[in-house]
Parts: sequence; C-alpha cells; structure tokens
Amino acid sequence: MSSRDRVWQRLGAPTDQVGSVNDPRTFEDFGHKWNEKWIYLDEDGSRVEKVVLWLRYDLVGAFRADGTPLAVCGD
Repeated sequence: MSSRDRVWQRLGAPTDQVGSVNDPRTFEDFGHKWNEKWIYLDEDGSRVEKVVLWLRYDLVGAFRADGTPLAVCGD
C-alpha cells in the first residue's frame, strides 16, 4: 500500500487540496518543500485543523495548522 493510500485510509479524504504531485512548482510550509498539500478542516469546517504535505509522491509530513508536526519524513 502506498503512502498516499495509507494517509487516505487513516485521515480520510482531504477537505481541499493545493497543487499537484505532478506540478513541478514547489512551495514551502513549516520548513519543508512540497508541491501538493492536503487540507483537513475541523468538524464544523470553519478552520484548518491539519495539513499533509507531499513532494512528488513522497510523503513530506503531516502537521497541525499551527505547524506542530504530527509525523515528518526525512528530507
């Protein structure tokens, strides 16, 4: 099972997504480069609860909205 499948299975479908693993442009959040970000809102949908960052198909990490790491992979 791929990292993407495991994250999807554990966290469910993201509420929103920014970028794409196939997009060559990169961004940086929480000191990590990414080109796809999965966004998860809280239960009432009023604020970002956590994000998952991807660089190509590699999982960069999962973070709370304030940047607190939930899980971070090697750079």
